[in-house]
Amino acid sequence: MLGVGGLIVLGLAWELWLAPTGSGTLALKVLPLVPLLPGLWRYRMRSYRVLSLLVWLYFTEGVVRATSEGGLGQVLALAEVALTMLAFGACALHVRWRLRKVATP
Repeated sequence: MLGVGGLIVLGLAWELWLAPTGSGTLALKVLPLVPLLPGLWRYRMRSYRVLSLLVWLYFTEGVVRATSEGGLGQVLALAEVALTMLAFGACALHVRWRLRKVATP
């Protein structure tokens, strides 16, 4: 949850205030994460599975921008990579925990 919230806040702050590129329309990139929040709060397995796939798009963007930009943009891109790794790790642990819980009698 912390990783997803961090990605949303970082994406909005990055594209609207900290290092905007263009007219701020890139801030819309966080929209796919917003519908997942209620499912994550309710521990819905489907939300965790979707997030574990979706987070790689943000990881890819962070790696590309970290290697192509400099200064503050590069720092923000590295923060995005760290948050995506945190979110993916949390998803993997949660799914593993849930599957183990179901498998034990």
